[in-house]
Formats: sequence, C-alpha cells, structure tokens
Amino acid sequence: MSERVTLNVENDIAYVTLNRPEKHNGMDLEMLRAMIKAQKKARKLKGIRAVIVQGAGASFCSGLDFKSVLAKPASAFTSYMKLWSLYRNDFQTWSIGWREVGVPVIAVMHGNCFGAGLQLALGADIRISHPQAKISMMEAKWGLVPDMGGCLTMRELLPLDVAKELTMTGRILDAEQAREIGLITHLSDDPHQKALQLIDEIKTRSPDSVAAAKYLLQDAWRVLDSAALKAERIWQRRIIGRKNQRTSVKRNQEKGAAPFSERQL
Repeated sequence: MSERVTLNVENDIAYVTLNRPEKHNGMDLEMLRAMIKAQKKARKLKGIRAVIVQGAGASFCSGLDFKSVLAKPASAFTSYMKLWSLYRNDFQTWSIGWREVGVPVIAVMHGNCFGAGLQLALGADIRISHPQAKISMMEAKWGLVPDMGGCLTMRELLPLDVAKELTMTGRILDAEQAREIGLITHLSDDPHQKALQLIDEIKTRSPDSVAAAKYLLQDAWRVLDSAALKAERIWQRRIIGRKNQRTSVKRNQEKGAAPFSERQL
C-alpha cells in the first residue's frame, strides 16, 4: 500500500492514517488511490471491531492539493473525465467507501479539516474532533462545489439552508461551531482516547448486530416509510437466530461475558 495512507491493525482496531504530514495531508491522486485500497482491505478484515481514520502531523486533512494534481495534466484530465461517468467515481468513493465497511468507522480530527478532508470525515460513521480543529467545506474558495460525497453526507446531518450557507461561503468554523450544527459528533482534548472509549462500549455488543445497525440506518435514513420498514425486516432476518445473536441473549441471561464469534456480515 502506498505510503500516502497506512493501515495498521492493533488488537482488533484498524488504524488508517493519512501520511503526508509535510503537506498537512493535502490529498493528491496517489493518496486518493491509497485510501480506496485501504477501504478495500478494511472490508476484508473480519476480525476487527472498528476503524479509526486519522491524519499524521499537524492536520487531519487540509483538502485537495491542487498544485500536485495539476502538475500531472494527464492524470488530472483522466480524473476530470470521471465527472461524466454514470456511476460513483473514485473521488466519491474517497468518503462514501467507508459505508461499505461492516464496523464503525471513526474519524479522529485535529488541525485543518478542509474540503476533501471534511468530506472524508463526513463519510465516517462518527467524528471526534479536538476543540482547536478548523472545519470548512472549502470548495467555494476554488470556484467549485463539493463532489466527494459531501452532498450525500451533509443532507443527513444538516438542514438544507445551513448546508447551502457553508457550501456557498466556504466559511471556516471552529470545532465547537461545527459540533453545534451537527458536523461533529464529539469534542475531546484527546480525540484518540475518546474514540477508544467509544469502541470499548460498542465491543460489548454483537459484531453482527453492530454491522447490521450501520447498514440498516444507511439504507433507511432518507427513504420512503415503506422502504425504511422493508430495510428493518431485511437486516433483522440477516442476524436473528445466528450465533452472535444467541450469544447476546446468553450474555444478558447469565453472569460473565460469553465471547462473540467473528463478524459474519
């Protein structure tokens, strides 16, 4: 895997680290490709219970590195042509790809979290930020609009007028402002430790139940009532009566913590 993004597993947590600290983890095409590879690898890691996405150095991710991308005209043109695709492109997978990983994905944010960086964080299930982080949907600065999954994720978190204001202005928010409007889940002086505490709590539940809950809510959140109810039925069928569900019942009925089996979803 490219050194632009590293993936290391410690105990049962996969750490995905943006590793371009000298550029505040500005996203270039190499980092984009490496992130997609990390997502694919994480999907295959059945033994993990969570993913933490983080940035090395002073920032989580300062956004798209335009200078680097434009320095390679052929690659930049190829990327531009993907805007004409009828299907999700690599730039959108940068963030939305984390929805296909069957464990909680937690973005641990600090420093600058701009543009592509914010869209990456919004693609995670939960966002934990240091209070001094700076947050912006910054594409307007470059005369562009969010095109890395930001529209899909913002509509789940923000009222339409708020999303329009942030997108039209490219305003930089402090972390407290971002939390107040719903872009950030938690603030912590030690975001990494807060993430570990949350993961410990989640690990007391069946890994199949956790995965199904993630997929269910993604399927059901903004659809017609009938589709949401259908999603409930589908995901409940996929876990009810299976080994980890039976273990959950046992853990509630008996003293001691019976171990869960490897995640099946």
